[in-house]
Amino acid sequence: MEAKLVEHLPEDKGWQFEPKWDGFRCLAFRAGREVDLKAKSGKPLARYFPEVTATLAALPQSCFVLDGELATVRGETFSFDALLQRLHPAETRIAKLSAETPAILILFDMLLDARGNSLIEAPLTDRRAALEAFVAAASDRPLLKLSPYTLKVKEAQDWLHHGGAALDGVVAKRLDGPYLPGERAMLKVKQIRTADCVVGGFRFRAGSREVGSLLLGLYDDHGKLDHVGFTATITNKERPALTERLEALKAPPGFTGKAPGGKSRWSTERSETWEPIKPELVVEVAYDQVTARRFRHGTKLVRFRPDKAPRQCTFEQIAQAGPPVKLVRRMLTS
Repeated sequence: MEAKLVEHLPEDKGWQFEPKWDGFRCLAFRAGREVDLKAKSGKPLARYFPEVTATLAALPQSCFVLDGELATVRGETFSFDALLQRLHPAETRIAKLSAETPAILILFDMLLDARGNSLIEAPLTDRRAALEAFVAAASDRPLLKLSPYTLKVKEAQDWLHHGGAALDGVVAKRLDGPYLPGERAMLKVKQIRTADCVVGGFRFRAGSREVGSLLLGLYDDHGKLDHVGFTATITNKERPALTERLEALKAPPGFTGKAPGGKSRWSTERSETWEPIKPELVVEVAYDQVTARRFRHGTKLVRFRPDKAPRQCTFEQIAQAGPPVKLVRRMLTS
């Protein structure tokens, strides 16, 4: 079951609110001695998280289907970068990381109970009760965590506003709703933050001489401008004038620290060709998450900031906010 992205949490009655943890969505299956983990896309995950698979195989319940989120804990928050490192082809590397930074499986729904009964058509209240009974019956489950929830929209909004790096957002589910595979039957509000960034370069649109995206940079502690991401939310009406403006600023090197186009896990099919410009333009962008000092996804252009000096655009802006300590601790110690 998937979520529809909305701007605000519903305030009418009949909703359950849950943290959307910053990890990999995962379905966990067990039938007798066979255990499997699947990503939302259907891709297998079990080989990358052998410690979670072993935990599920050791449970007294021999039959179940669970819905949850894989995450890696660092202190009292999560590390998405550490989670990405687990997707490694070498089994020796996976074994080493699973021992050094074991993942946890945060559970928030149950589709098949330990007696083999399907819960897909049952309301959320019944599925949650079955999940809580399942977790309570698991005697030794250090890597299995029960995700908290609230029925109070104000508490959910507080999670959203003070979520820090551990949360991707908040999900709302109907209390009387069944589990609808493949349908966007949940509502999700993502955490959105903003940062002022220097435009260090741009890319043309494919097959065009008009700007397609702006390449964003932030200054590090040594005064070097590092590439941190891009924004492509430029309207067709804006393109001609913006292209002319950017063409007038073209000059190398653009970025004086880390530059676009290098080999990394962030590479896409977009052309690596880009045009450097003088670091004079500042834009405010909205973003969701930061991983390894880069915006994890494309950002949304909010506005140009002619009032902001480029040198004021530093990494301090995107330093990850403190985690929702009480919420994370509540979940980790459950």
